[in-house]
Amino acid sequence: MSNVSLARLMSIASFAALVALGASNAPDARAQATPAAKANRVVMQVSDNDPGKWNLALNNAKNLQADLGAANVEIEIVAYGPGIGMLKAESVVGNRIGEALGHGVKVSACENTVHGQKLVKADMLDGIGYVPAGVVEIMQKQQQGWAYLRP
Repeated sequence: MSNVSLARLMSIASFAALVALGASNAPDARAQATPAAKANRVVMQVSDNDPGKWNLALNNAKNLQADLGAANVEIEIVAYGPGIGMLKAESVVGNRIGEALGHGVKVSACENTVHGQKLVKADMLDGIGYVPAGVVEIMQKQQQGWAYLRP
């Protein structure tokens, strides 16, 4: 990840945090905030059946964890459409996805796409998660203040 991309991501995350803090000045509203929530949250979209795009997304996740500390960043990669192809059991990036899962990166498959391609969970990599609709998952994460990346 280039320094410019990381700087931009950090600027976006900082701005989102400032907006969230400024949304309410009432002390009781701030007291209700979840102390365990991670300040750095990133959702990534992968909708291409391209090992290069997947490797880029996985590199981004690894770099975020290295730069911010794995305990300080929450990362979800959401796959839908053709991107589901790289989540199949025979995926050429399956080992890297397994490593990312082992390091706390959440990888989610769109159930609409899984069903549309007539796949079942036995066809997919072990350890991945599922969301009803990938685009809705991404939209809701953004509404919750998550930074959005599309490698």
